[in-house]
Amino acid sequence: MKNVHIHRCAATTLNKDVLFFRLLNLFTISVSLFFNALWRIRQGDVVLVVTNPPTLPFVAFLACKLRRAELILRIEDVYPDAMVAAGMVKPNSLIVRFLNALHRSLYRHADRVVALGRDMLRLVHRKLGVEATNVSIITNWADSDQIVPLDRNTNPLLEKLGLKGKFVIQYSGNMGRTHDLGVLIRCARSLQQDRAIHFLFIGTGAKELWLRKTTRDLGLENVTILPPQPRTELALSLNACDLSVISFVAGMSGVSVPSRMYNILSAGKPILAIADADSELAHVIREAAVGWLVHPGAEEKAVQAIREAVSNRALLAEMSQRALALVLKKYTKVQVMEQYRILVHGVASSGNFAAKEVP
Repeated sequence: MKNVHIHRCAATTLNKDVLFFRLLNLFTISVSLFFNALWRIRQGDVVLVVTNPPTLPFVAFLACKLRRAELILRIEDVYPDAMVAAGMVKPNSLIVRFLNALHRSLYRHADRVVALGRDMLRLVHRKLGVEATNVSIITNWADSDQIVPLDRNTNPLLEKLGLKGKFVIQYSGNMGRTHDLGVLIRCARSLQQDRAIHFLFIGTGAKELWLRKTTRDLGLENVTILPPQPRTELALSLNACDLSVISFVAGMSGVSVPSRMYNILSAGKPILAIADADSELAHVIREAAVGWLVHPGAEEKAVQAIREAVSNRALLAEMSQRALALVLKKYTKVQVMEQYRILVHGVASSGNFAAKEVP
């Protein structure tokens, strides 16, 4: 890309599964980022920063204040709510109250804040206690130039796995603490007598070892688990199914909006969403009629949805068409980048610029 320069910041890359090493990695990258930011940011610059790693927005905020630059904060995950949902900390603990106070201050003092969905916007407003005028919605986007619907009958991944004749239900992406994989394993167990249905998991994360062990212990022959596939093969892997699943634990509404949703829709795949009813994911599923919505942990409802999908291929085809049409209407990279262009130019040109909220 033209006029894009990448500057890499030195930091430790120790084993993140060891808490001390993970904290050391976070400390070193934070220090490195701060001094790099001080060196490169100039007065009047507009700095766009994300919330991962969680120290990054605070480092960028301090550097911007020192350099008199403008800060746009793009919220990927809302902290400490993501930590609470993952079971890492208790909701009313001292650390949660402290982190809430820090993030409220950050949201108030950032020049603009971008939320990825309506549920996230509501959560940020609830934290602030007011409908802040500096917070707006810009969604994630689909890589619609690369991720397109492909004929499953010629999909090499399905052929390699021997699944061409099966109804394939796919979970693809991070297998983190906030993702409800347990309900999918219970569904697989309930449906294991139906040889025409197969569950395909692609990805890695904190729950991967649990997933592999549980699948092995239960003897689930209708489950296949693969490591993450190369980015160059993402279109093939997302198309290697009939129904895609996005699954969250309860309480994740507003905390995180799944970016994978947009590429799944771009592949023309109906979605079984296991999520809170007021989440952005749920809103999209209901409004566009591109799948099924089930409350977290509701195994029987999930099995019912799967059986309906298996028995109604015409409905799946209609959902597939609506999914692709939705992406082309609202979620292409060009459309979303234009929203960022308007936002950045507005911030650069006027301190009183009102960021446009994208419905």
